[in-house]
Amino acid sequence: MAKTITIRARELNGQVRVKSIIRHPMETGLRKVKKTGKKIPPHYIKEVIVSRNNRMVMEIFWGKSISRNPYLAFEVSGSKGDSIAISWLDNRGNSDSAMVSVR
Repeated sequence: MAKTITIRARELNGQVRVKSIIRHPMETGLRKVKKTGKKIPPHYIKEVIVSRNNRMVMEIFWGKSISRNPYLAFEVSGSKGDSIAISWLDNRGNSDSAMVSVR
């Protein structure tokens, strides 16, 4: 599977601003294929975990209402050289993770 997470992290005055995009279809299970009329099965991220230096700083529980390719931005305390990791798990058991060093 190709990497699905893009992360950027920059430090300014002891705060690390993190911006991330997770490429995922985020299907609700309510849309239909136009040609056949069959519903597209649900496929969405249900849990996102953010860590700084291998310590969890945020756990997010998502549902069907999050849009395709979600954008996630937040700030945590930290400094240059810290590592920021983001991982996700979807309702089908798929997962991915990525890590960057704070610049």
